[in-house]
Amino acid sequence: MADIKITFPDGAVKPFANGSTTADVAKSISISLAKKAVAGKFNGELVDYEAPLTEDGKIEIVTKDTPEGLTVLRHTASQVLANALHQLYPEMHFGQGEASDDGFSFDTDNADHQVSSDDLPAIEAKMKEIVKANLPISREVLAEADALKLVDGDPYQTQLVKQAAAANDGQVAVYRQGDFVDLSDGVQMPSTGDVKIFKLLSVAGAYWEGKSSNPMLQRVYGTAFFNQKDMDADDVRRKEARERDHRVIGNDLDLFFVDPKVGAGLPYWMPNGATIRRTIERYIIDKEIQHGYEHVYTPVLMNLDAYKTSGHWEHYREDMFPPMDMGDGEMLELRPMNCPSHIQIYKHHIRSYRELPLRIAELGMMHRYEKSGALSGLQRVREMTLNDGHTFVAPDQIQDEFKRILNLMVEVYADFDIKDYSFRLSYRDPKNTEKYFANDEMWEKAQKMLKGAMDDLGLDYVEAEGEAAFYGPKLDVQTKTALGNEETLSTIQLDFMLPDRFDLHYVGADGEEHQPVMIHRGLVSTMERFTAYLTEMYKGAFPTWLAPHQVSIIPVSEEHQGDYAEKLRKQLAAAGVRVTVDDRNEKMNFKIRDAQTHKIPYTLVVGDKEKQDDTVSVRRYGHDESTSEASKDFLSDVLNDIASYSREN
Repeated sequence: MADIKITFPDGAVKPFANGSTTADVAKSISISLAKKAVAGKFNGELVDYEAPLTEDGKIEIVTKDTPEGLTVLRHTASQVLANALHQLYPEMHFGQGEASDDGFSFDTDNADHQVSSDDLPAIEAKMKEIVKANLPISREVLAEADALKLVDGDPYQTQLVKQAAAANDGQVAVYRQGDFVDLSDGVQMPSTGDVKIFKLLSVAGAYWEGKSSNPMLQRVYGTAFFNQKDMDADDVRRKEARERDHRVIGNDLDLFFVDPKVGAGLPYWMPNGATIRRTIERYIIDKEIQHGYEHVYTPVLMNLDAYKTSGHWEHYREDMFPPMDMGDGEMLELRPMNCPSHIQIYKHHIRSYRELPLRIAELGMMHRYEKSGALSGLQRVREMTLNDGHTFVAPDQIQDEFKRILNLMVEVYADFDIKDYSFRLSYRDPKNTEKYFANDEMWEKAQKMLKGAMDDLGLDYVEAEGEAAFYGPKLDVQTKTALGNEETLSTIQLDFMLPDRFDLHYVGADGEEHQPVMIHRGLVSTMERFTAYLTEMYKGAFPTWLAPHQVSIIPVSEEHQGDYAEKLRKQLAAAGVRVTVDDRNEKMNFKIRDAQTHKIPYTLVVGDKEKQDDTVSVRRYGHDESTSEASKDFLSDVLNDIASYSREN
């Protein structure tokens, strides 16, 4: 059999016997590389370490210290998990296994015994037995009929077999671990003994194929690493993430709740959470008005034709709720975006160049048709209120207005003490311009303007070709959640398309009509997502100006100091401080601990001496010691704390 030619990343070409494996190639380079290798990438596709190579091609050796190598390990761990579950629960049905940046998982369904967190130690012990057995793992390709016999009527596996066969000319790939055979489309390690360092983490419900109309399965989560050091670091990261999880903190501090029985993805804001949200809303409205924005209110419903004109119906229909037929030919739609509404504000009057830039802003409620499986606390919801703004500018005003928006954005971040963020300029793909709004001259000019503005402001940024919106280039501000996921916190987008589609004009100095450019911008995302972000960033210990309860007053004795505590409460409340008196029939130390547990910035303890001297004993959140202050001095201090956005002067 003729040799095959293998091309290496450096361009070198070497002959190998037909049927050689990635292992053979790695060993031919060095023994140390072979020890680190776990798979190959042949002609751009991942292949098993021991899979025969039967044609010429380019190869990359995938090692343990690469993300792809970790994915291979976790694919194998998910199959070891399935093997363990099959041995423990022979009647169990199986959905899909998955490897991800965060670990691995497998979906299960068992009428007699759904997996719970109590079962994880036993499952983990069985997995360790399988790992210790060091079973060889091999890939086989079966005909559809043979694969259907193998899954033996499992409804989920049967569906997966049929889908795989339809996509691969009737062929279905499976992996064998000893007597256990399972469907898998992910490359795996050579042996179960390679999965040495792993841990099962949790169990949660997950709809089959992510659709709420399908059965709810039990998803078992775990993670795996090649060395204990990485596992230990991951443990620390997960502990930190649990401490910052806004869903946990939201429950502990009674900020919000979501009840699927009355509406999945529709959060109810409790008084504490509503106070935080209201403070953010008042802040951002006042800040925008100071910067020249005019705030408006627009309806949450709009005629479907507007979204057909805007392109939302064409491009985002799957994310929109079904239209409502009003019975007289009118079709109304819950809005997924606010921009068409602000366009109507612009169009309501004939506009002059003297009015530009025209800045319109709104806390606009929107609705998105999110799948149930994607919903998460306040971060992914079906109803949201966006801190939205649109500026209508003449083309020669783009760069200056972009700078103004960016300066406002940085100012807002400073007030919220947001420091860990980065900028990304997104351009159109120069090799695939047909999918973008057709105006080459405008694209080139706009992209240069945005880049020039960033350079003028001296800000670091990365450039990303192909990530622009189809209607214009944009700037995204990227940050990280408590779980380490990157998300877009704010954005500034240029839009040439909507002014054209909605036939927007202004009368120029020459008396002629000209088309404006529209700038979309969201400073702090939606109220839901921003509150979740802040909750995780602060770990629930909100700075004084944002805290739902800023001061808690605890009288040593309600009978003897209750009147003084009430007097202090009235003074603070009259000055705008959010203050309560804890007059519960509990011991004082319990009340102090409770105030700390609820992360109230200031706890004031007042006894006979404080009442006599008109002073307060002040304990700040996170501090063990207390200080004595005159009541008027404390009032001045707390008002200064609030006015300075809790930043040290």
